[in-house]
Amino acid sequence: MDRYVGGGSVPPGEPRPLIPALAPFYAWVRDLSWLLIRLTAGGILLVHGWGKLMGPGVAAFAGGTLTRRGIEPSLPLAYVVFFNETVGAVCLMLGLLTRVVAAMIAVELAVITFVVHWPNGFSWSASGGGWEFPFFWGLIVFAIALRGGGPYSLDRALGREI
Repeated sequence: MDRYVGGGSVPPGEPRPLIPALAPFYAWVRDLSWLLIRLTAGGILLVHGWGKLMGPGVAAFAGGTLTRRGIEPSLPLAYVVFFNETVGAVCLMLGLLTRVVAAMIAVELAVITFVVHWPNGFSWSASGGGWEFPFFWGLIVFAIALRGGGPYSLDRALGREI
């Protein structure tokens, strides 16, 4: 049962705010934070997918990027990457099939981290594209896979989740 501190609900196990007047604000935004994380992760991923489609295309991405790095079969995997970064990104933003889509994207980001960027070292900027950012985004998406869509998601509206 929630307790009320300064007019706001504080769930059990949550610390009380040092400034009790902030409790109503924290109660109001608590559930919105997960929506913000999903929208941000999905939106950034969608830009990458859109760039592959509008830029050189999926086949060129397969031949130029995946094959060059020894990732085979490059064309089917390029379509998986494109699916994850477009349809998957939109599903992530909407909170639809969230756990499955986020798990697929997390696997993609693990490959990007450990196969593509690992040899460049940690720092993204100092080493010409280290594993710092793909690892960070992989962990964010993995957390989404563990948590699911959250309260403001189509999964929750449908009342079902995988």
